[in-house]
Amino acid sequence: MAKVRKVKEIRLSMPNKVGLLSEVTTAVANAKVNINAICAYVLENNAFFNLITSSNTKAKKALAPLGFGIEEKDVIQVELPNKPGELQKVAKRIADAGIDIDFMYATTAGGKAACVLKTADDLNAVKIIRK
Repeated sequence: MAKVRKVKEIRLSMPNKVGLLSEVTTAVANAKVNINAICAYVLENNAFFNLITSSNTKAKKALAPLGFGIEEKDVIQVELPNKPGELQKVAKRIADAGIDIDFMYATTAGGKAACVLKTADDLNAVKIIRK
């Protein structure tokens, strides 16, 4: 079944411009920090990044000169087998518990899927997923 844990995510925002992803990844790489998960998008001319890194402290320090608004928030990281229905099982458990999911992003590699979720009640969602 799913392997779940609470982690800290860095959230960045600033006006969008060409090359911003390159600037973010260069700053983080130069700080010798690994990006374990990333979600990036533009909404109404503002760029938003959600990052889970090997060292949020180093990443925040490296990103500060770029002028981002930077926050650190709790999220849930779920590792699942990469096969049909695994995410559905997790989503159903959370839904059946009456917990709203604020956002989610995910990817797969090999036989595993890695999902990041923010819910209205992360602590209970973790407990429910572990059942």
